[in-house]
Amino acid sequence: MAAGSTYTPIATTTLSSATSNITFSSISGSYTDIILVCQFSGASSGQSPYLQINSDTGTNYSGTLLTGNGTTAASSRYSSDTQISDNSKGISTTAGANIITWHFQNYSNTTTYKTVLFRTTALDGASYQGVTAGVGLWRSTNAITSIKFYLSGSVNLASGTTATLYGITAA
Repeated sequence: MAAGSTYTPIATTTLSSATSNITFSSISGSYTDIILVCQFSGASSGQSPYLQINSDTGTNYSGTLLTGNGTTAASSRYSSDTQISDNSKGISTTAGANIITWHFQNYSNTTTYKTVLFRTTALDGASYQGVTAGVGLWRSTNAITSIKFYLSGSVNLASGTTATLYGITAA
């Protein structure tokens, strides 16, 4: 779905130097859903994109993943983790070679756990080329007010990485 009148841009960050993470905070609860779109690369290859919500570092995250590269398909699961991850281990160092879209459903509801659908595409043939589609769960009934995006292995997001947060009304 292209960003148009359905998507309301809330905030955009473009890194001018390598940085450990991108965090969006003070997220308004005035939308039905929010979508985070990141076009990024890592300072070194072979890492996975991670996400933490509301600075929660507890073991409150789980996920189910499907991956494919045109030759091989696989699935995996994780539970009681400290972040949501696509676990692809295929992030490229080529500028802008990776795109991930995180779709947070009903993010401001305070009676249900939070679900996020995500899709990652690695666009060049570095250590991994393919796609990952998954669903993550944050086991908390708190409204989402902040999102931290970062890479595994304490690898910095590279200069030029762009992240945009969109709000969707009445999704």
